Amino acid sequence: MLNIRYEKNTAPKPIPGPENPLTFGTIFTDHMFLMNYETGKGWHDPRIVPYADISLDPSAMVFHYGQEMFEGLKAYKAEDGRTLLFRPDKNIERANRSNRRLCIPEIPEEDFLQAIKAIVKTDEAWIPTKPGTSLYIRPFVIATDPFLGVRPSDTYLFIIILSPVGAYYPEGLNPVKIWIEDDYVRAVRGGIGEAKTGGNYVASMAAQVKAHEDGYSQVLWLDGVERKYIEEVGAMNIFFKINGTVVTPMLNGSILPGVTRDSVIQLCKHWGIPVEERKVSVDELLAAAKDGSLEEVWGTGTAAVISPVGHLRFENTVIQIKDGGIGELSQKLYDTVTGIQLGKTEDAFGWSVIVE
Repeated sequence: MLNIRYEKNTAPKPIPGPENPLTFGTIFTDHMFLMNYETGKGWHDPRIVPYADISLDPSAMVFHYGQEMFEGLKAYKAEDGRTLLFRPDKNIERANRSNRRLCIPEIPEEDFLQAIKAIVKTDEAWIPTKPGTSLYIRPFVIATDPFLGVRPSDTYLFIIILSPVGAYYPEGLNPVKIWIEDDYVRAVRGGIGEAKTGGNYVASMAAQVKAHEDGYSQVLWLDGVERKYIEEVGAMNIFFKINGTVVTPMLNGSILPGVTRDSVIQLCKHWGIPVEERKVSVDELLAAAKDGSLEEVWGTGTAAVISPVGHLRFENTVIQIKDGGIGELSQKLYDTVTGIQLGKTEDAFGWSVIVE
């Protein structure tokens, strides 16, 4: 068990009221969690301190070789006053999987969860309660050795910061437009596509800028070898409902194993809806759109939760999904997942964790 020391922020910031719109990822709470790692000593000095700038040597290895991991989860305020986390064990499990791939020391699961609960409890007053809002939790690890040379660092800093947020996409739950990328490649099997690390996201930016210029919210990536199989959206996993069956690309080493993705699969199976995790080619998708069997498309992720897709573009073809509105299953999934997160819907799976 961590012996966390606390340093209270003596100059707290004003907490946004319900009348203030929350743009995703722009406001941060009064405190942050820090813990250091040193080879031979392990993880040590866990502390909660005032949110502030971090001082690093200009030669710190994170700046030069990109050795860093991050995660994302949320805290919610239930109507009865409880503070709830949604499946934090899965985020911690994924974080350590990313750490292994990136040669970063793993963080003991019980310590990781204790740190999350402690910082959320400290800034619990920042959890917004307006519908569609939550407290976003961003744990991350950076390599801090002051050294210019390609090798794993001997020192690291584990940080958790918090941000009260609204909808990830400006559209909210309104369907988004997705650009299927046919030029750039983000990740390949055997690379770091399944790790949650900044390198995966900077690799997507050129295509994302191009898509935004044409009015599309996000990029949907194809596999990096054959350029024909659907993988994932830049900030979401992707699902298709084809002839009554829910289909999503199988995890293959270049796709992030999303926590919301897993939740959606479990819910659909629980409801008796057939689910297939398999290869999905862009040709199959175009054919299903043409013959009318493509019934719904949606993305899943911690930030957006469920994001219906109204239009897909591939090369010179633009597909409208049904009437371009929210599908029945997409809406049901959104209502159910957010209902569990907020403590309004029965949690038959034991996904909610109380912060006490």
